[in-house]
Amino acid sequence: MGLISSGLTHIGMKRKTNQDAIYLNPKKHLFIVADGMGGHNGGDIASQMAVSVIPEFVLENYGQDPIKLQKQAIAHANSSIKKRGEEDKNLVGMGTTVVSQLFRGPNLYTANVGDSRAYLFNNKRIYQLTSDHSLVQEKLNLGFYTREQAGDDPQKNVLVRTVGFESEVEADVFNYKVHRNDIFLSCSDGLHGKVSDSDLSYIINHFIPDPSKATQEQVDHTAQFLVDLANKNGGQDNISVILIIAQ
Repeated sequence: MGLISSGLTHIGMKRKTNQDAIYLNPKKHLFIVADGMGGHNGGDIASQMAVSVIPEFVLENYGQDPIKLQKQAIAHANSSIKKRGEEDKNLVGMGTTVVSQLFRGPNLYTANVGDSRAYLFNNKRIYQLTSDHSLVQEKLNLGFYTREQAGDDPQKNVLVRTVGFESEVEADVFNYKVHRNDIFLSCSDGLHGKVSDSDLSYIINHFIPDPSKATQEQVDHTAQFLVDLANKNGGQDNISVILIIAQ
């Protein structure tokens, strides 16, 4: 089974810097989205460290159990970012979200911390593979309100778990058996906060009607269209997208 992938990150329409970062390694089947936060370029540094430290750890320890490997790689990035923040008072409190996807054999291991997401598109349907580590998600879990109402919560950007802020962090890892024609999307909240799940599904199905025949050009075009739509819808945040098709 082969993979076709495309990824891009964009500053958006309102921000002065891009604190998102992405990593694509098609040969090793490792793909990462990170959305940094923190003043004095702290968010930029945190996300860049994540997409540097995590791949380095994964590739150096590639033979390990993939679930353990993903958890340890993110824990290692957490320690590195936390240490860097403690060395520079301007960077104290910096952190980043992470969605790390590792394809191993017939399986996909998706690890996440924060509110960057991974989606699966299968048989024209959309599934969210990750669960946000946010205050809004905790309220949703408790039944305080519906997903539609959650968009109006003034605390919708408050995260309860990030990489680099606390001395320790636990990543969630989800194991999924990959099927041919599966489409995977990982993204920062600059995309999923501006483009609804229903619109994401429509766009993917419209531009990639037959995943088995999808070309690199189609995947590139679809990823670019998603970024452009998020900007058209306001582009208040940085936007990052990685799109992958299993063929």
